[in-house]
Amino acid sequence: MIDQGHRVPVRAAAVAGSFYPGRPGELRRMIDRFVGSSKPDARALAVIVPHAGYVYSGSVAGAVFASVILPETFVILAPAHRMQRPVFAVMTEGFWETPLGTVPVDGRLAASIQRRCPAMTHDPEAHAQEHSLEVQIPFLQYFRKEISIVPIIVSSRASLEDLGSMGEAVAAAIRDDGRDVLVVASTDMSHYISASKAKLLDGRAIERILALDASGLVKTVFEHDISMCGVLPAAAAVKAAVSLGATRAELVRYANSGEVTGDDREVVGYAGLRLLGGDARTVR
Repeated sequence: MIDQGHRVPVRAAAVAGSFYPGRPGELRRMIDRFVGSSKPDARALAVIVPHAGYVYSGSVAGAVFASVILPETFVILAPAHRMQRPVFAVMTEGFWETPLGTVPVDGRLAASIQRRCPAMTHDPEAHAQEHSLEVQIPFLQYFRKEISIVPIIVSSRASLEDLGSMGEAVAAAIRDDGRDVLVVASTDMSHYISASKAKLLDGRAIERILALDASGLVKTVFEHDISMCGVLPAAAAVKAAVSLGATRAELVRYANSGEVTGDDREVVGYAGLRLLGGDARTVR
């Protein structure tokens, strides 16, 4: 712990060795397999990626991250799988540790977002055991040596109004900052239903993302009882991306856990998408 007049939070890896390998070499080799020879071909304003154990969803997350030109700074929006007091829990200072090294919180950008979003509170404790945000960081470290993050955990209590306000706050802070920043939303799709039903239900949610329809995404998920755990951060990311100029979204890959287990009767779905602007500058 670093002490310079006050204690700066250091968020230790909570799920290394379970959700993903705890040894750096093994972790890099696993991501190597997910990425293969893929090369980035566009700049994105936001991406939506899964957060299950790497053996199940890592190939989808890897395909998305490998498909876009990654900047040095990321705003990561992830769902709370535990109770938390703030509607949005952010860390405005500190560091995150993974087997691949230590990543600083971008305090300037985090504070800028928080100023614009009254429902957001600096709360390191809300992040302490949450896996949905942590599992994204090794992918970012794999592709870039020096990165910084703004980690935000979204409570299930967030309303559509809250999500809209937060998405706009993220977009405004990014515009004001002036740097290239990628918004990363963390979510799995349907949980513990047949592969065929998951594909049908998840397809309805994916359609709303492809239409850049943040409120429609939330309404579709609730109306059709789709167990998409990160629908709220995904909706906020869509809102932020549209505010930043997103004109289209693309499905990079869809998969389910049955492709690994061999059992299609009860699966979890994983979707990887990227949201692009009119000036995405696709690389050929």
